[in-house]
Amino acid sequence: MAPTKERPATKTIATNREARHEYFVLEALETGVELKGTEVKSLRAGGVNLKDSWVDIEDGELLVKGMHITPYDHGNIFNQDPMRVRRLLAHKNEIRRLHQQCKLQGYTLVPLSLYFKHGRVKMELGLCKGKKLYDKRADAAKRDAKRSIDRAVKSNGVYY
Repeated sequence: MAPTKERPATKTIATNREARHEYFVLEALETGVELKGTEVKSLRAGGVNLKDSWVDIEDGELLVKGMHITPYDHGNIFNQDPMRVRRLLAHKNEIRRLHQQCKLQGYTLVPLSLYFKHGRVKMELGLCKGKKLYDKRADAAKRDAKRSIDRAVKSNGVYY
């Protein structure tokens, strides 16, 4: 079924804005998420928090930890633990490559966003390197400079 105006191909559920502030994202990877019970209904309602979540590789599996999915209101006994460890679905050779990068070069795997793609829940996973305090200050300075330039251009009505 092709995406139309009524049904877009992707719908963002949540983004981890703090991840882009704390890390340099070197590479992004799309993975599936293994969910149980009423978790998908809760995601459709927007009940998820990616802020303190991270990804570990254990026994050749990607596991997302610290992701909070709010229990579904009408879920009764079928609700799962909100903080349970969830498995991410990716190809074995991708998992091996990510494991080598994390082990040898000290990178971190961080969830960047969670979205629906053609009715399935997908997670954008980032291979990240931590930022130092001076990197964060430089990014803030660039952002402020761009904002002031845009403001000056808009107020003068001059466009180049």
